[in-house]
Amino acid sequence: MTATTGPDPDDHASPAVLPRGVRTYKPRRSRPTARASQALARGSWALLPMPAGRLDLSAEFGHGVPVVLEIGFGDGLATAALAEREPERGVLAIDVHTPGVGELLARIEASGLRNVRVVEGDALVLLERSVDPSSLAGVRTFFPDPWPKARHHKRRLVRPAVADLVRDRLAPGGWWHLATDWADYAESMRACLDSAPGWSGGPVPRPVDRPVTRYERRALAAGRSVTDLVYRTEA
Repeated sequence: MTATTGPDPDDHASPAVLPRGVRTYKPRRSRPTARASQALARGSWALLPMPAGRLDLSAEFGHGVPVVLEIGFGDGLATAALAEREPERGVLAIDVHTPGVGELLARIEASGLRNVRVVEGDALVLLERSVDPSSLAGVRTFFPDPWPKARHHKRRLVRPAVADLVRDRLAPGGWWHLATDWADYAESMRACLDSAPGWSGGPVPRPVDRPVTRYERRALAAGRSVTDLVYRTEA
């Protein structure tokens, strides 16, 4: 499979769970590193096209393999590290930014990982049109864009309609692990999920197995504390 320079414009269409024209991300124009550029040019069996219809997780990962969806993986450091530690799980990682896709593909190749698939596109579009109900074991969302200005809060990922969508795609007892370094976003996440039907959970101590990402190091250096939250669906 050959890599593309970016997702198809249709993949950046606003999903139904958001107000028309609203996106939870902002386009970036950063250049891929040499390693990422080389990985993109080579192409990879791990890179899946943004599906137009249903994605068969069993065909990708094997029958009965629990699959975790990672929404927004940055440079892929945490994704690759957790996938290496948890070879019994399949990881479906999605991000809209081409440089990060290239970085993760390079990490997959360097580590010889076989349990990761990568999609370049909007995670909410993928969830809406391609992921079956009750098919995911868990979802990870580490450091989503906080959209700190009040007028931009409508762009935040964690909102009631998205909570309902994620819950529907999780198997009974499935989990959503979130992390953020913005205190008011952490409170907003808690308020959303505490009031959303079918969820239970809240803040947890920082899991020792969650890798410290470059973004997290910058946040800590700037004096911002990190909040981890884990919510589960009703079994």
